[in-house]
Amino acid sequence: MSAKNNHINYIELKAKNLERIKAFYTEAFGWTFTDYGSGYTAFADSGLDGGFQLTDEDIVNGGLVVLYHKDLEAIKDKVIACGGKISVDIFSFPGGRRFHFLDPSGNELAIWSEPEAE
Repeated sequence: MSAKNNHINYIELKAKNLERIKAFYTEAFGWTFTDYGSGYTAFADSGLDGGFQLTDEDIVNGGLVVLYHKDLEAIKDKVIACGGKISVDIFSFPGGRRFHFLDPSGNELAIWSEPEAE
C-alpha cells in the first residue's frame, strides 16, 4: 500500500514514560513498537502508523485520535484494567457510540463502535 496525498499517514503523540506507554498499548491493543534511540518509539499494527516522543513538558492534545472496536464495553473494561482512565463515558452519536479515555501519559483518545442493535 502506498501513501496517498492528503490522507492521514502517521500520528505522533508525546509520552512521559516510553516503557509504560509501550506496555499499555501492547497489552490493551496488541500494537508493536520499534525504538529509535532513547527518546522515540514508533508503533505499528494499529491501523495507522505513528510514534511517541519522550517529553518532560505537559501534554496537551491538539486532536483526537479515534480507534474502532466492535465490542465497546469489552474494550472499555480492558482499557481500565491496563491503567487507562475513562474521561468521557460511553455515549451515542449519529452512526455509533464511543467513549474517551486517557492513556498513562495523559493523551486523550476515543474508541467508537456501531450503534447497539435494537
